[in-house]
Amino acid sequence: MICAPCLNKHLNRQTRCRRCALPCGIDICDLCRTAPSPWTQAAAAVSYAAPWRDMILDFKFREYPGLHRFFAKLLMADPAAQALIADAGFVLPVPLAAERLRERGFNQSALLAGYLAPGRVSQQILWRLRHTSPQAGLDRTLRQLNLRHSMAVNPSMSQAIRGSRVLLVDDVMTTGSTLKACTEALLEAGAKEVNCLVFARAEADSRSQ
Repeated sequence: MICAPCLNKHLNRQTRCRRCALPCGIDICDLCRTAPSPWTQAAAAVSYAAPWRDMILDFKFREYPGLHRFFAKLLMADPAAQALIADAGFVLPVPLAAERLRERGFNQSALLAGYLAPGRVSQQILWRLRHTSPQAGLDRTLRQLNLRHSMAVNPSMSQAIRGSRVLLVDDVMTTGSTLKACTEALLEAGAKEVNCLVFARAEADSRSQ
């Protein structure tokens, strides 16, 4: 965990682009004006930097799944996140492949989503069709290739989400490739709008590369 003085020091709420959640000091960043992502809005609690990066690694890989409660509380303190949660018809965690889920023992995004919107989360709508290589270390092009045809909507649920507003929840957004793959699958299935909520946002976005 993190003590109160350190929390105040490192939380550092910033004005973030409401489209991609990058800190920019304005409503919509220049990058999103020229190359917008397929989702409509995004929000994040913190930047993917110290001390949050190490805490997220502890959360995912060092058997500290209970950190999801702390992360979720910081997210729920953000007005942009509150609005996205309130407006969502469906709240969906980014799914893990079955192999990754067996290795880790839990889906960190599902833990976050369940705390943020108890009773409103579905893990049956969005499927990850295949195990993919870890995204870390891949550039934007390789990330997109890695995730191609990896996400799909459960055919039995496509009627339910048609015309709805969907909120995707994940722990971290870096290039946004995973959220993009999820968003495209949901929009193709008929969702009216997809928004994204992440605990941490990397401050570099490779859409410009």
